[in-house]
Amino acid sequence: MLTNLHRWPARSFWFLTGGLALLLGAVGAVLPILPTTPFVILSAFAFGKSCPRLQVWLESRPVFGPAITDWRTHGAIAPRYKAISVLMMAGALGLGLASALPLAIKLLQAVLVAAGAWFFLSRPNPLGCSTTCLTIRRRPPADR
Repeated sequence: MLTNLHRWPARSFWFLTGGLALLLGAVGAVLPILPTTPFVILSAFAFGKSCPRLQVWLESRPVFGPAITDWRTHGAIAPRYKAISVLMMAGALGLGLASALPLAIKLLQAVLVAAGAWFFLSRPNPLGCSTTCLTIRRRPPADR
């Protein structure tokens, strides 16, 4: 009983983190300002620490599962997701540069976007996926 009680705050933290990351990923699927893939990967990680059943559910989704598996096994991001993420970052940077923000904020945003883009582009491609692999890979249906 005591072992479960002392784990409750950590599990709650990871569950809330996973839920928030998944929500941001869902918003990112609609709005071009937020990238979806990093938030979905973070949510799978957080759910793995708090509620493994949700992690398995998320990994079994045809849209998110392959991206999570590629990241977990190889630290890889498919070229399609790299392109979408960099385009979204460039769009957000463009909005920031066109705004009335102070120059220091614009420079900070440019540096952070450049660092994020470098990180995404420096990740390897998934196995069996060349630089021209821009389609969504779906898992084959499981035998029942």
